Formats: sequence, C-alpha cells, structure tokens
Amino acid sequence: MWITRRDWLAGAGGALLLGLGCTGTRAERPRLGLGLLHLDPVQGDLDANVALIERGMRLAAARGAQWVLTPEMALPGYLFRSVLGLDWIGVQPDPWTTRLAAVCRELRLVLFLGTAERDASTGLLHNSLLVLGQAGSILGRHRKINVIPGFGEGWATPGGPAEPVLVGALSVGLLICADAYNAKPAADLAQRGAQLLVSGAAWMPGEMGPNGAWEDRTRETGLPLVVCNRTGVEEDMDWREAESVAIQGGQRLMNHSGPGSRLLRVDLLLDHRTWSSAGLEPLAF
Repeated sequence: MWITRRDWLAGAGGALLLGLGCTGTRAERPRLGLGLLHLDPVQGDLDANVALIERGMRLAAARGAQWVLTPEMALPGYLFRSVLGLDWIGVQPDPWTTRLAAVCRELRLVLFLGTAERDASTGLLHNSLLVLGQAGSILGRHRKINVIPGFGEGWATPGGPAEPVLVGALSVGLLICADAYNAKPAADLAQRGAQLLVSGAAWMPGEMGPNGAWEDRTRETGLPLVVCNRTGVEEDMDWREAESVAIQGGQRLMNHSGPGSRLLRVDLLLDHRTWSSAGLEPLAF
C-alpha cells in the first residue's frame, strides 16, 4: 500500500507535491530526486538481481531520479548462503557490482547498493551498503554494525564506526537495517556532519520490527531519514508487509509496503531538508 501523511497537492505545470508547509514549484525549490527500489530479489541469483536492479535504475532515471537506493543485501538476497555459500564474496567492486557501475556511468546516477564484500586487508566478510558515483567508482561504504546473530547474518563481521560519505555536496550518513535500532550509529553520523540519513533494510514488521526506531532517530538527530526496505519471501522469512519510509522530525511523510518490486519516487527539498513525494503510485518493474 502507498500512504502519504497529507493529501496530494497540484503544483505548477501539473506537478504533484506532498505538502509539508512548503510552497513553490519544482523550478523554484532545489530538489534531489531519489528512487527507492522496494525489491523482491531472487534468493541467491546474482545475475537475476543485477538485471532487476538495472531495470529499476532505468525506470528511476526516466522518472527524474538522481540517486537510486536498494535494500539490505539486494544483490545476493538476504538468505543467499544456503544457495551460494560464501566463496563468491570478493573485494568490491566484484563482477556484479561492476555491471551496475556501468549503468551508473551511462545514466549518470548514484547507486546505493546493498551487497556482501570481503575486506581486502583482513579477508573478513561484511554486510555492506556501497555508494557508487555517477562515474561508476565507489564513493564510500558502510558496513553493518548491529549484525544479527543467526537470521542469515552469522557470516558477517560487524563494521564501524559509522562515518558519513560525501555524495556531491551532501554529507550522507549510511545505516543498514538494525543499525537504526539504537541511537548510537545515527548520533555518531550526525556528530560527524551528516546532513541526511539513508538506510538499506530487510526489516520485517512484528515483535522484532522497527517499532518506532526510525522515527526516534530523526527526532534525536534532527536529520531526515529515508529507508529502502524490501518485499518477498525467502525460506521462512516474509517481507511482504515490510515498509520503505521517508521520515522527518518523527513523522512519516511516505511509506509503502506490499508484494512485487516497485519504484518509489521521493524528493528531498534541499533548502529545508524536508521530503516531498514525486509520484502518485509506486511503479512496478
């Protein structure tokens, strides 16, 4: 389902804006266009998931996005280990990331990619969120800090500390799923100059769900947060009701859940660091 906090308002030229006490048209207000790929990846099928992400990137670019976000472990699927094992995990960029980097160069997009990586120095494995720039190079990364024992994450070594990544002129704080569960990672990012929080997630609702953690992090830091979650089912894990969200000041301004891979378009109004929605409905791809 697609829910917005306030009704859609018609802007100049037929543009549709989510009102947040803001006025003006697209031409008058500096915006950053984000495309969230709320994905249903294929467990353990790297080639299929590269193709899925590429389709989403192309649709996002056609709809005006400049940055494209993916969920936690979007490339291999969350429970990849039972299908692929661990030997495929290499130092980044690996062959699959390299294919997506070429799409970044072609479309002039920034891609936030959830995948696994091997540290070049230590050989340790990490659950990572990579930032690929418009030139296809890796601008920075975040390695999940709050790794969940079991739950398909026993292979990953916790990373840290959290450091912002400079993407264009914005200092971006990266989180992965349960990194938002307690205050410290987001607080560290804010203290180190982050202007925006971006999270990839594979976080189901329920007893162990986010349960207000995302809202709390925005209230504590004063920073806007966008979470790109996933959908689908892998073995005994069901994400079909998991939510992707955009939050400011403890208030959800957009959230989406439901089956099937969807593109969600949301804009960040750069002058006030607030969210605006850029499309009436999530788009299938």
